[in-house]
Amino acid sequence: MTKKKFDIDALSEKIHGKTHISDEHKVRLEKVKKLRELGHEPWPVNKETASATTQELIADFEADEQPKQYQIAGRIVSLRGHGKTVFGHIQDRSGKIQFYLRKDMIGDEKFDFWTHYVDNGDIVWLDGESFRTQKGEITLKVKAFTLLSKSLHPLPEKFHGLTDVQARYRQRYLDLISNPESREKFLKRSKIISSMRHYLEDHDYIEVETPMLHPIPGGAAAKPFVTHHNALDSEFYLRIAPELYLKRLVVGGMERVFEINRNFRNEGISTRHNPEFTMVEFYTAFKDYHWAMDFTEKMLQYIIKESCGKLKVPFGDHTIDFEKPFARMTISESVTKYTDLNDAEISVENIDNTLQKKGVHITKKSASVAEKIFALFEELVEHQLIQPTFITEYAVEISPLAKRDPEKEGITSRFELFMGGMELANGFNELNDPHDQASRFWEQSQSHAGGDDEAHRFDAEYVIALEHGLPPTVGVGIGIDRLAMIATNTTSIKDVILFPTLKKSRS
Repeated sequence: MTKKKFDIDALSEKIHGKTHISDEHKVRLEKVKKLRELGHEPWPVNKETASATTQELIADFEADEQPKQYQIAGRIVSLRGHGKTVFGHIQDRSGKIQFYLRKDMIGDEKFDFWTHYVDNGDIVWLDGESFRTQKGEITLKVKAFTLLSKSLHPLPEKFHGLTDVQARYRQRYLDLISNPESREKFLKRSKIISSMRHYLEDHDYIEVETPMLHPIPGGAAAKPFVTHHNALDSEFYLRIAPELYLKRLVVGGMERVFEINRNFRNEGISTRHNPEFTMVEFYTAFKDYHWAMDFTEKMLQYIIKESCGKLKVPFGDHTIDFEKPFARMTISESVTKYTDLNDAEISVENIDNTLQKKGVHITKKSASVAEKIFALFEELVEHQLIQPTFITEYAVEISPLAKRDPEKEGITSRFELFMGGMELANGFNELNDPHDQASRFWEQSQSHAGGDDEAHRFDAEYVIALEHGLPPTVGVGIGIDRLAMIATNTTSIKDVILFPTLKKSRS
């Protein structure tokens, strides 16, 4: 079959625009044309196999210091020539190793091909013998090579890597190629998720998948993304949480269930918020939120130990200690501990004056005392909770899916876990009274009708599921992106999401 020919200059203009084609790009395009004239495909079907990764080669050589034959494949990340010799480094998924070519070893024709057509950034297959240089570096002495994929762009400057922040997010592939610390963060993120899954499965939880498209948004207080299904001629919503579907499964007898997946919230973007983010939610029948705090604490200790190798991890100017028992306190206790306020100043009689004195504004006219104290907590306390801390006693009005505390009026059986100055987890005894749930949905739907885009809609089908009997159940949600931030000492959520949400680039 004849290979289709392209006008690569015209296509490059279409891709980059006339003013954005660099001189280096033009040079490499000419090399592609010349390669094809000589009968060489710049992006051939791969027929070569690697016998080892770069790090397996290094470990093997270090074990006995004996030269052996290896075939490796990867990207050239550094390249320098000295007359009739070439040195460079090739990088694969495991790391990188130095390689060495000499004209009298591979022949004039092959050496000339390399010097004319192989560039930094190209992907190659190398066949050679391991040895250690006089400077002590384990190296592959190349006897044969194949160009596997031509790169039309140079790599970022080798000493500084890719430093432009926007380029790192938009061209994550360049970030991963040139910045080892970024690769390590995402490898650690992967370890976090795998160890989390392992821990839950070891405790008899079943992993499931629930819908991403919801006919009614629910499971959290957030503004949803809206889309339209043409065949059904109906509006759907990208899920803001899987909660209501997971609890349906508990009704169906799946007493321990979890899901690790994406949620979507049509809200602002910051160093701690991305509209598309990853969470785990797990539900446990016949347990309560006190048990869930213990379980969450133990699970996070396991995950941090597995992914970081230790229980004390740096985070900014602090060291977060997962080894000590996590602190536990009520919202009111945290307000008096972390501010100059006392119990009298957050009492029913004085709370309004205190809010005014602290400059904390509440738009809801009928807010309860508990809601007002929570407003103080959000404004004055949350950012101070660096060490792992469980906060309890949340108001019913801000916990529409949580069961009421039987001993405290207006309070739910709920906790949130904070560390690094941000919320990491949320858990509560699930509301399983269908009439109480219907009443709260009704109140929330009235708020939504009044203009609150984050309020819950009335979900009759979920209430019907509750009418069939949800056993006493506790549910917990943990933000995996934020956990990855803690574990990797990262202050921006964009640095632990491979492809964070960004403004559109130029067309």
